[in-house]
Amino acid sequence: MPNFDFSCAQCLSQLTPEDWRKYSLACRPDVVVALADTPFTNPPYSQKRLTKSIERSTGWIASLIKPVSPQEPVPFAIFAHLAGNTSIPARKAFSNSLVETLYGPEAEAVKPYSHLDQAIAGYTVDLIPLLLSLAAAEQKNVGESEEVIEPLPPQQTEAIVPLVKASLEQLPIDKPRLVNSTQTPHEILRLISSIGVDLFDAHWAQRAADFGIALDFQFPVPKGGVPSSTAAGKKVEMGHNIYDFSYAHDFSPLAESFRGASQTDIPAKTICVCAACSPVQPPSRLYHGVDNEAYSGDPPPPEKKTYLPPFTRAYVHHLLHTHEMSAHTLLAMHNLAVLEGFLAGVREVLQRNDDPSWGEEVARFVDTYDEGLQVLEEAKVRWKEVDLARGKGRLAREKAKEEEPAAMPA
Repeated sequence: MPNFDFSCAQCLSQLTPEDWRKYSLACRPDVVVALADTPFTNPPYSQKRLTKSIERSTGWIASLIKPVSPQEPVPFAIFAHLAGNTSIPARKAFSNSLVETLYGPEAEAVKPYSHLDQAIAGYTVDLIPLLLSLAAAEQKNVGESEEVIEPLPPQQTEAIVPLVKASLEQLPIDKPRLVNSTQTPHEILRLISSIGVDLFDAHWAQRAADFGIALDFQFPVPKGGVPSSTAAGKKVEMGHNIYDFSYAHDFSPLAESFRGASQTDIPAKTICVCAACSPVQPPSRLYHGVDNEAYSGDPPPPEKKTYLPPFTRAYVHHLLHTHEMSAHTLLAMHNLAVLEGFLAGVREVLQRNDDPSWGEEVARFVDTYDEGLQVLEEAKVRWKEVDLARGKGRLAREKAKEEEPAAMPA
């Protein structure tokens, strides 16, 4: 059985499926994703390679679900990665291997389960390998031969829908479905509408924070439109590139669609509960050693939270350009809060049990916000400029960079 290479900042280590089971039993997490054989080489893949991938993946699921004892199942929920890459027959074959009845030694190994899916709590799909394979097929069709294959843009991920549907059509509908590596909220809405996906990872929102982006979008879109709307017919960017020098003296909160908990003068906006928009005043000072409230005679802390004004774009802009890690911390908390609010809005609309309402709200969101995320591409450029500007003379170089547009002739 092959080993897996896992890299970290210090080393490269190997992990076997038996190690994965051993570590999972030792840590006892709430959820464990079973190892899957996803081909690492550039696509496309042969039928023999896909068959081997399916066989390995089902074998590793079987090794993970083996009960600890006849009376004790594994103490965690198991999610299975839906294998088969971009081959619909291969994806169907893998799903069928999960629900088919086992016999002989295979059945004895996983007893009391009669088939693998009985021990599986949910299913997961990683979009990156699928996008890479689809992009490779597209390049082959047009005669391109690039060594580095880029994934398809998020607007073209409709090609993934029939692949995932092929995997799910034989599986129970009451188990959660997790999709990793989405790139935009538009893509999330498409996958909910077409496949009924329940869970998504937040990597793209955290990655946007790494590049200095403060997300700014809502679902459903407010009836009166969004505050950052400008020209008629022009879609709104879903975030702000706080690296940009235009925010150096901008003392407004990170997002225009939200307000901080302390901003009671604008009740029409939704409150962003993140620590950047709604920071909470510490209830008491920090105590050290024997010092405490009773020792110092301090009054007891207030029972009600006291909210402070939001951190401003100018402040976070300053933190970014001085390489303070707190900038990314504030942005990550804000972006995750915006994403959490987006998904809360999704649940609220779905609970209306009104199909036309869901479709209308999705269409309004698509028509309002720009999925191209041009602001993210601009932020990546700024991020590289600041990252390379470290060392002696950094501030002078940044000041010169800031003054460049003013020095250009009209």
